[in-house]
Amino acid sequence: MGSNGEQLGVMKLSDALRRAQSLGQDLVEVAPTANPPVCKIVDFGKFRYDISKQTKDKKPASSKLKEIKFRVNIDEHDYLTKVRHGEEFLDRGNKVRVQLQFRGREMAHQEFGMQLVQKVRDDLAGMSQVEMDPKITGRNITMTLAPLPANRRKRRFAPPEETGDEGEPAVSQAEV
Repeated sequence: MGSNGEQLGVMKLSDALRRAQSLGQDLVEVAPTANPPVCKIVDFGKFRYDISKQTKDKKPASSKLKEIKFRVNIDEHDYLTKVRHGEEFLDRGNKVRVQLQFRGREMAHQEFGMQLVQKVRDDLAGMSQVEMDPKITGRNITMTLAPLPANRRKRRFAPPEETGDEGEPAVSQAEV
């Protein structure tokens, strides 16, 4: 193949090398297993750069692990805020670690902690799948959630709408 992508046909190795040198470029073997082997006349430095660029593009962006910490006696509003944050993380493609921490005498009623973690799992079921089931380790219960594919995600807890002074939705000056 020529430098512009045109096919030059089957030729001897010496002819191909001579043609590449006359153009001031290199002869690069593209498909060595083909019969006959396919070579291309290109600048070798640019060729290597293009290949490295292609391999970088193929690597998927690794998802980060975000953590949400709960306590057993969490208030409903605080719970909704944390679940909303969890949804946001999952929506961005990050994994979420749900950690429930016990303090003092709360350890005597670990079943309440398990109920809360199950509630979080159920509330985020439309956005995630359980990667690691809830597990008690010391004074913590930990569970890891992985995001569902983007086309299967369904948000349940949308962020609250901003309201004006009289409890009506805020209107910007451009809309007035």
